[in-house]
Amino acid sequence: MYLQQLSVINFKNYEQAELSFSDGVNAFVGGNGAGKTNLLDAIHYLSLCKSYFNPIDSQQIRQGAEFFIITGTFDKNDNNEAVACSVKRNQKKQFKRNKKDYQRLADHIGLFPLVMISPYDISIIIEGSEERRKFIDNVISQTDNQYLDELIAYNKALINRNALLKNIADTGRYDPVLLEILDEQLTASGNRIFAKRKAFMERFTEVFNTHYDFISGQAEQVSLVYESQLLQDDFAALLKKTLEKDRVLERTTAGIHKDDLAFSIHGMPMKKFGSQGQQKSFLIALKLAQYSYLYEQKKFKPLLLLDDIFDKLDDKRVTKLMQMVSAHNFGQVFITDTSASRVKNVFDDINVDARIFEIVKGEAHAQSE
Repeated sequence: MYLQQLSVINFKNYEQAELSFSDGVNAFVGGNGAGKTNLLDAIHYLSLCKSYFNPIDSQQIRQGAEFFIITGTFDKNDNNEAVACSVKRNQKKQFKRNKKDYQRLADHIGLFPLVMISPYDISIIIEGSEERRKFIDNVISQTDNQYLDELIAYNKALINRNALLKNIADTGRYDPVLLEILDEQLTASGNRIFAKRKAFMERFTEVFNTHYDFISGQAEQVSLVYESQLLQDDFAALLKKTLEKDRVLERTTAGIHKDDLAFSIHGMPMKKFGSQGQQKSFLIALKLAQYSYLYEQKKFKPLLLLDDIFDKLDDKRVTKLMQMVSAHNFGQVFITDTSASRVKNVFDDINVDARIFEIVKGEAHAQSE
């Protein structure tokens, strides 16, 4: 699968642009603020029906305009697939595939899978456990429709249990029957989510280690470990064990909503002891492992979008990374960078053709090859 053509009208800083792509490497180069990342975001819209950076669709409309339109043509299994997204101010977003409207945007997710790596993703490493759980959930949800339903059911039961704990503290009235019902709901969904996360992480960790070793040239010893209270204890027994603590704190302290991923380098936390380059290498390996996992599950190659990828990586790691993503196990790749000469030199050195587009103040021009 690859994106053949992209057209944008009134999208962010673009009045109008039309681009035709290579099925291999495509690079958007230009100064900061020129609009390179905006093109990646337009591609993200076509795949996942939303912006990667901002959940409010109307804020993507170019200043002074009343609407934006993004259209693209994908080649999937040698068939052309036309996808169009349009947003008018104060109106519902329209999304079409081959000129047919979707009843539910969720039906589009997964048809044209995409993995994006952005500087914003550093939050997965430096922020709290919620960001890392979100990362796991996003990957699994793209390949397992039931998983998302389980998450919704679990979170609903968790909200209800926490509300009951607060009510017990406020009123002094303890309802063991209702608590037992909520515990059963929580453990039913929680155990299924835990089983899927555990199975996913066993495979995902292997793929991650392979990618990190390649990028770093095996220069560092890193580890990725799934942490869950359910690895040591039965969930139902755990809820009984922590009940008194829960009543004091007025919230549920045990469960899969406490799961985390531990990232380390040479046995020390990556967040505190990894350099910016090492953290970026770790993050890239995480996302490439996501790509490989989606490819395994989907049986075709997602798009790979790399925003500002060369920043904070030394030349050796840049070369290693580009060798990897240009190889046959990856499909179509989109890259942004501030230096056209750097992009050209990197791909000339590894003997890979790259189609380069110069971006200047919301205008895109393909460089002659």
